[in-house]
Amino acid sequence: MIRETAVSPFVHSGSPARVVFGRGSVKTVSDEIDRLGCSRAVVLSTPHQRDDAMRLLGSLGALGVGVVALAEMHTPTSVTARALIEVESLDADCVVAIGGGSTTGLGKALAARTGLPQIVVPTTYAGSEVTPVLGETDSGVKTTRRGPEILPETVVYDPDLTDSMPIDLTIASGLNAMAHAAEATYARDGSPIYTLMAVEGLRVLRDCLPALIEVPEDQDARDGALYGAWLCGTVLGGVGMSVHHKLCHTLGGALDLPHAQTHAIMLPHTIGYVEESVPDALTDVAALFGGSAGAGLYDFAVDIGAPLRLADLGVTADQLDLVADQAVASPYWSPRPLDRDSIRGVLRDAHEGIRPNTRSGSRA
Repeated sequence: MIRETAVSPFVHSGSPARVVFGRGSVKTVSDEIDRLGCSRAVVLSTPHQRDDAMRLLGSLGALGVGVVALAEMHTPTSVTARALIEVESLDADCVVAIGGGSTTGLGKALAARTGLPQIVVPTTYAGSEVTPVLGETDSGVKTTRRGPEILPETVVYDPDLTDSMPIDLTIASGLNAMAHAAEATYARDGSPIYTLMAVEGLRVLRDCLPALIEVPEDQDARDGALYGAWLCGTVLGGVGMSVHHKLCHTLGGALDLPHAQTHAIMLPHTIGYVEESVPDALTDVAALFGGSAGAGLYDFAVDIGAPLRLADLGVTADQLDLVADQAVASPYWSPRPLDRDSIRGVLRDAHEGIRPNTRSGSRA
């Protein structure tokens, strides 16, 4: 007998990006440039990853025309302007971004301004490489926009490039990816397919991150974590963002905080905040991590040694007022409204590292 299942009406739109996944797949970048009909690729990176960019450029042969190693966190518009001058001087017809979310962001910003095709070669679990979303910072304010011109055409996932990721960045980047999926489970424009992907991405990362703490060179766990990050990023690319991303974008833009660590710290608190209004939407997340979703994610973060306090990133208590004011001034949609006092309470708990739902009145 087939059990009847109630399915609410939904609209599902899939991402058109091409994904190449597997160890050694970085060697296919030349083929992917060719496939796009391009012949003058410029490789993008942060200054720190310039050597990686130079190695990739060398592997492209005549298809590569230069490296622009200017990418910075939160994609400052001033940096994009400088990079645009260099890309135009090289007469590039496509960009290849190698690195994490900062480099991917620069590639998106350049593509949005020029129409150049993009190939992304991720070295972290950022997930932004499969989203049509661009976050840019100007004068301390981070804004986001969405559009098909922002989505990279091709993503080449090579787990070999993640094997040397330091374990502290592995943890923070993994939780950053998990935030994409956790927030998608209650998105107003979600779908059953995205929920399945979100829960699977969370499950894989829940299993792989502790394994990597035990054995950082565990290639099966590295493969799984990158696969999970792809799932989580794909979900973020298909649904709208909510309170978690709003607060992280506001914190990052206003205070220039490290992106992955900020997401890792905020995740239990933002999920705990929303959970009080839509507990049923977070049932699967709660089941994966035990207890309530917010508290379960906090306990998981403790177990894997993740950053827990905004104070440890140098944030002062006085700065939380500025962040709360900015967050409610132009809020993203949220199933629980972003009133100023409640958001200030969420930020206070994240600043002090208090476990969600354990302090009386902390969500009042």
